[in-house]
Formats: sequence, structure tokens, C-alpha cells
Amino acid sequence: MVFEPPRRLVRALGETAPHGDEWLERLPELARRAVSLHELTVERVQVPGGRSSLVVLVRTADGTPAVLKLAPRRARPESERAALAHWGGRGAVRLLEPFTAEGILLLERLHPDVSVRSLPEARALLEAAETLRRLWVEPPEDHTFETVAERTGRQAEAMRASAATDPAVAPLVEAALTAREELLAAPPEHRLLHGTFRQSKVLSGERLPWLAVGPDPVVGEHAFDLARLVRDRVEDLIAQPSGAATTRRRVKRLAESLEVDRERLRGWTLFRAVESGVRARRVGREQDAELLLEFAGWL
Repeated sequence: MVFEPPRRLVRALGETAPHGDEWLERLPELARRAVSLHELTVERVQVPGGRSSLVVLVRTADGTPAVLKLAPRRARPESERAALAHWGGRGAVRLLEPFTAEGILLLERLHPDVSVRSLPEARALLEAAETLRRLWVEPPEDHTFETVAERTGRQAEAMRASAATDPAVAPLVEAALTAREELLAAPPEHRLLHGTFRQSKVLSGERLPWLAVGPDPVVGEHAFDLARLVRDRVEDLIAQPSGAATTRRRVKRLAESLEVDRERLRGWTLFRAVESGVRARRVGREQDAELLLEFAGWL
């Protein structure tokens, strides 16, 4: 079988690829080797797929439906493996083979085309939030996961650099960086977080109705994880005449349902929206940048 990377993956990795990176060129051969090594039968490549990995629907030697996932080192697949092993299927997809080659994950098969986004918005937010709650556990004592302070520190440097050359985003960047400093001064808890949680990361399963996939795990406070969920379906929020009021109600409802401080959730939502908007602008995704920065302005 020809393992052609989906256009979405090629475009997304092309935005972040360091000079000389050849992972995409090597990907078809990496996929063929992984299929052969694990004696898998390939059904199809998942399209449009994700933005950081190739996802292939396969069957194991005994006929069990599974997912083969291949990701470059910069997508931190080994961190994902460690988090999934620690959760052990509680609220998240299960590893079928905990120890395999670097950058290759063999996972239980969920329903890849049915995410929680298929539900009406209010129900989708509720189901997504309940799934997220299951993931908030103590990290392993000897963990090597990145912390919220470390991850947002790297992001903050890039934001400052963008603001220095793009005065239009400077006020929002300053507000976001100020919020980050205040939030990091006294974090209320220290938990293993999904890291990139949103509705599209929650798929229909057999063991449980909904299970999370695709973590980029980080250790920190609950509000950081929940913040990305606040802006789900941002294009719909922007299109509403009452979008700003709807966003504030969403912050309040999610904070109350998961017992998270509302102001901390607002602060991390601001930081993460500005960071994403500035990054989108930096790589030329102007439409995405406009949506995210307008949303951030409501906070």
C-alpha cells in the first residue's frame, strides 16, 4: 500500500519543520516497516487526519481493529505514550503495545469519524468536560512531562518576538503575558493534563461512550487544560451577534461544572487564544489569526 500523507498533515508540519527535517519524506517507508514489524493488515489512512501524525486504520494479526500512529519527534510521541500508559485507558484511548519503536504508537480502535462535535453544542461541551475530568490525575513521581510553566515560557518568547515586529498584536500579547505571570505565581494544583484538549479530540468508543485521543501532555493546573475547550467552534462564536456574551457564559458554565476558578480559566483562555492567534499570523494563516484574536479580545 502507498502511504500518502494527507494534505492537512503536510501543510501543518511544513509550518513547523526545522531546516533539514526529512521526516515527511521518510514517512512512507517508516509506515511500511511498522506494518511489517507488527504484522498488521492495513485498511486505510485516516483522512483528513491530524496535524502532527499519520493515522492508519489497521487490524492486528488476530484480527483486532487498531490504529497505527506515526509522529515526528517534535510532536512528542514518547510523551504521549507515557501519558496513555499512565492513564491506562481511563478516559483515554488504550495503548495496545506499550513498548514499540520510537515515534510509533499502536492504539485501540475507536470510531475515528465520530467525535463529540457531532452532538449539539451544549451536550458536546458537557460530554467533553466529563471526559477531561477523568484525565486529571497525579502524574508519576518520576515523570519527565513538560510543565505548564515550561511550555508557556517557550510560547511567551515567541509571542514577544512577534509583538516586537507586529504592533497590531502588541496590546493583546501584553495582556496575555501579564495574565500568564499572575497565573503562574500561585498554581492551585499539579496534575497530568491532556494539553491540547478540544471536542475533536474526543471520539466515540466501545468501552466508554467517549474517549480522549491525541494528547500533548503537560503537568499543571486544570484551568490550563480547560481553556482550549472554551474556544471550541470559534468560527460559530464569531458569527453570532451575541458571541462575546456566549463566550463569557461558556467560561462560567465550564468553570462551575468542573470546579475551576472562573478568573483562572478566563486568564488561561486569553493566553492560549492569543498564543494560537499570533502563531497562526506568523505562519500566514490570516483567517485563523483574525478569528482567534477577535475571540481573545472578548476576554
